[in-house]
Amino acid sequence: MSSLSRELVFLILQFLDEEKFKETVHKLEQESGFFFNMKHFEDEVHNGNWEEVERYLSGFTKVDDNRYSMKLFFEIRKQKYLEALDKHDLSKAVDVLVKDLKVFSSFNEELFKEITQLLTLENFRDNEQLSKYGDTRSARAVMLVELKKLIEANPLFRDKLQFPNLKNSRLRTLINQSLNWQHQLCKAPKPNPDIKTLFVDHSCGQPNGASTPSQANNPLLGGAVPKPGGFPLAAHVPFQPMPVPVPTPLASWMSNPPAGTHPAVSGGPLLGSPPIPAGFKYPRTPPNPSIDFLSGDSDHVNRRTRPLGISDEASQASLPVNIQPLSFPGIAHSHTFSALDDFPKSVAWTFSQGSTPMSMDFHPAQQTLLLVGTNVGDIGLWEVGSRERLMQRNFKVWDLSKCSMAFQASVAKDAGVSINRVIWSPDGSLFGVAYSRHIVQIYSYHGKNDVRQHLEIDAHVGAVNDLAFSHPNKQLSVITCGDDKLIKVWDATTGAKQYTFEGHEAPVYSVCPHNKDSIQFIFSTALDGKIKAWLYDNLGSRVDYDAPGRWCTTLAYSADGKRLFSCGTSKEGESHIVEWNESEGAVKRIYQGFRKRSLGVVQFDTAKNRFLAAGDDFSIKIWDMDNTQLLNCIDTDGGLPASPRIRFSKNGTLLAVSANDNGIKILANTDGFRVLRASENLAFDASRTSEGAKPVVSPISAAATSNMELAERVAASAMNRDTRDHGDVKPRIAAEDANDKLKNWKLSEINEPSLCSSNIFKLLVSLQQISRLTYTNSGNAILALASNAIHLLWKWPRSDPNFSGKATTSVSPQLWQPSSGILMTNDMPDVNPEEAVPCFALSKNDSYVMSASGGKISLFNMMTFKTMTTFMPPPPAATSLAFHPQDNNIIAIGMDDSSIQIFNVRVDEVKSKLKGHSKRITGLAFSNTLNVLVSSGADAQLCVWSSLGWEMQKSRFLQLPSRRSPEAPSETRVQFHHDQTHFLVIHETQLAIYETTKLDCIHQWVPPESAAPISHATFSCDSQLVYASLLDGTICIFNAAHLRLRCRISRAAYLPSSVRQNKWKYETVDAAKNRFSSSIHPTVIAAHPQEVNQFALGLSDGSVHVIEPHASEAKWGVPPPPENGSTSNAPVTPSVGASSSDQPQR
Repeated sequence: MSSLSRELVFLILQFLDEEKFKETVHKLEQESGFFFNMKHFEDEVHNGNWEEVERYLSGFTKVDDNRYSMKLFFEIRKQKYLEALDKHDLSKAVDVLVKDLKVFSSFNEELFKEITQLLTLENFRDNEQLSKYGDTRSARAVMLVELKKLIEANPLFRDKLQFPNLKNSRLRTLINQSLNWQHQLCKAPKPNPDIKTLFVDHSCGQPNGASTPSQANNPLLGGAVPKPGGFPLAAHVPFQPMPVPVPTPLASWMSNPPAGTHPAVSGGPLLGSPPIPAGFKYPRTPPNPSIDFLSGDSDHVNRRTRPLGISDEASQASLPVNIQPLSFPGIAHSHTFSALDDFPKSVAWTFSQGSTPMSMDFHPAQQTLLLVGTNVGDIGLWEVGSRERLMQRNFKVWDLSKCSMAFQASVAKDAGVSINRVIWSPDGSLFGVAYSRHIVQIYSYHGKNDVRQHLEIDAHVGAVNDLAFSHPNKQLSVITCGDDKLIKVWDATTGAKQYTFEGHEAPVYSVCPHNKDSIQFIFSTALDGKIKAWLYDNLGSRVDYDAPGRWCTTLAYSADGKRLFSCGTSKEGESHIVEWNESEGAVKRIYQGFRKRSLGVVQFDTAKNRFLAAGDDFSIKIWDMDNTQLLNCIDTDGGLPASPRIRFSKNGTLLAVSANDNGIKILANTDGFRVLRASENLAFDASRTSEGAKPVVSPISAAATSNMELAERVAASAMNRDTRDHGDVKPRIAAEDANDKLKNWKLSEINEPSLCSSNIFKLLVSLQQISRLTYTNSGNAILALASNAIHLLWKWPRSDPNFSGKATTSVSPQLWQPSSGILMTNDMPDVNPEEAVPCFALSKNDSYVMSASGGKISLFNMMTFKTMTTFMPPPPAATSLAFHPQDNNIIAIGMDDSSIQIFNVRVDEVKSKLKGHSKRITGLAFSNTLNVLVSSGADAQLCVWSSLGWEMQKSRFLQLPSRRSPEAPSETRVQFHHDQTHFLVIHETQLAIYETTKLDCIHQWVPPESAAPISHATFSCDSQLVYASLLDGTICIFNAAHLRLRCRISRAAYLPSSVRQNKWKYETVDAAKNRFSSSIHPTVIAAHPQEVNQFALGLSDGSVHVIEPHASEAKWGVPPPPENGSTSNAPVTPSVGASSSDQPQR
């Protein structure tokens, strides 16, 4: 819309307001989006007309436009929800929660959980953060102040909050001026003209009277434009005929191929935003004349048309860099914003590929696995966490006889070949390689270095310029394009050709498959600058546009599939990155910051629905997706080519960048460094060869576990002890280097407080010991159960040094209680409290805790500390508790009579009673993938139960050392590994890793006779480490992959000198337990749910210690290398004890 048309809208608004058409005024304000009437908005908020409030806002912004917009809608919907709760209208509150507030859960799940928990309160003001909530009127007034601040700070409302300064009745004045001018042009003007209509130009009537307006001069009836020389309102061209818009839905324009070509920035729709991210094309060699683009100030840029919804983009990507973040008031959690904090900009590792990298791609599930293709046809597979090359393949035609004669002749003439594209399939089970000569090769990947030939396709005449995977008709296909101007689709299983798309008039440079509303389609770009779109049929292209750059252009969507970007470089070296308006097929944003003439084809990528990055001018240039100005430029300490190739990992925490001298640099953010450290535990595993028999333990292939987190894959791989051949691997570390490292490796010993960071808190001096301890699932609090049946909850406050509010040693937590001051206290038996066995289990959403201390089982609300219910009075008493992973209403209860009861809290009914142990139950753990429950008891027995029929599947006894009294009771605990197929067994005499289905012991660690018994142990949050506490106060940290000690922390490092006593001496385990019962020692250990290297200790004196590595170290020691250059995988033989007939020799 032109500026004059915009001004005309303001004139109409003024006219309607003067004529008292109030509803029409506000409707036009909303539909035009030119003026936001703050007074009208305030009135509607004060009156609580929430539907009208949101409807009016929708004309100016959508929920996911930026952070300010999101917060606007959140505050409004939160107030709507609270008012329903205040009226005790639970049905309406639930309706608001599901329909209006659910959209924010993807942005902040923790926040949504807190909002949901308000339903459980009789008065939501019992929530600490809502305790000052007044009545409805005052709450609306307070909220309105916040809303006005958000609107004023929102860039989408810029220049829309002030109505132009107009003289009264300005539209009438203009019409009168026009009529006066028309009257002056009359051939026989009358002194007092009679104006009867505005529909036609004024003309003084002839003596015989005025004639009726005819169609010829009536614009409304399709008449001609007024005669030249007149100055009607239309002369200012606000009412020029507008082209009929093409329907937005994909199906409508896809069904009608265009009759001809379209201008570069067309008014038709381009494409809707598909939900699945596609492979991105990477340009190769340097690059039609530049074209004019729509201004960034165009009205269609300001009017957002993307669908409603919240994405990661809303949480991080929508703030301009010069605007500070705002925090949610009330119960919301504040979030910090620093534009570059999340960008992987620090160099973690630099390595040499051996030839120039041309294309790179990270594995979709195993985030540290990088695939590289080079200019001489080599393929490299790198584990960037352990810093080694897993596989190297030189170019080789698998079966030349099956290739076309043209290809055979080409290879005979010149055998040189380059790789144009490498890419993983969506599940990581295949990867494809597109070569500069005719062919595509597809490999299957089976984990580690096991890469096998799958398909070789003679795909195109000349170069294969790009390759991608897609799922048309729910079947995996390979899409290729080439110099022969064709796009082809192949069956990824058989290699059969499915489609051939013709229509480009130049070599096809890139392809980008996507889907929208279950419609699968492909974008393609050619070297003549044309963008086309294809359905999987034979009806030709549906879209034909000119791309900015008009030569080497690639397309890519944001990770959530909602925003489309293109990057192109012209033959003259002019580069462009733009965002497209999916509904209009027009350029929405043009990002600034390229040098005037790029020195090569610029390559780009997207990350986290927030960042755009491109390699240009010997550096990496970074943009915020919502800001066209260059955010930053990093040179990675130098060593980059003019146009480096770049590739983000799928979660955006790592960035691979090609460097000079055949190098590749791996850049990481904080999370990226954490991922790299997590995989470092297997630094030697991938390159060593097995020398002995290995137990087969549920092999996990890359394809079967495509959705497994990296840490789970690493640990599972270590436990499985891959036996595949590594003959074609060129390891970075030679055998002699490994031997040297074995000799030089030393166990990390931490013996003084300066070598680690700790935080001690003890609030109730009367407590004898901490019996149970856990972090909340959100990681911002620690819950403890003391021996006197009282629960203690410590929360970390949000503050300047700790914006996230997560548990840390740098900030002391606060003992938290609700405003009522009540405590969560378990029912206590009349017997000696020391005879009680405390136990508790926390629900996944941190809303409830189930707990018992020898008496009835209590269910507490974690927000109010109120007791929701009690049940199952003793005898027998509960000794272990576990929530069912799929249903929080189902709990497994271990009893002191050796039975396990499966209890449904909702109906207050025991569903099943399991018997198999001979002594009390001390440990329970569910596997949500194997559908089993593993139990452990004081009888040192392990049992596996089906969680479907609750029948026992297998059982096995632990082997106890000779110095352990066979009749003495002991606690045996179990905890599942992240892979949900292996579990950790903790007993005072040993730690062990078991495979669940066969109950085979995979690894075992038995303390030497000179060591104290084990008091407790747990996996780290990523299952890469095992933290174990001993009764003498020593903390042992193991590599979970093979239970080898990597770090030992003495009691002197975290206990005050006044309590360091009772050195260990050799004696029986039971004697040791009795002696240490009178000294201060760790009774329980818990691992942080997100921070790999943080754990907490509960001590016998009632104190809790949070411990982290020293800031200079960032991790606990160095992973131990394999013994003698390899790790034996034969069954483990314990140093003590004897086997039973039901147990294999270890």
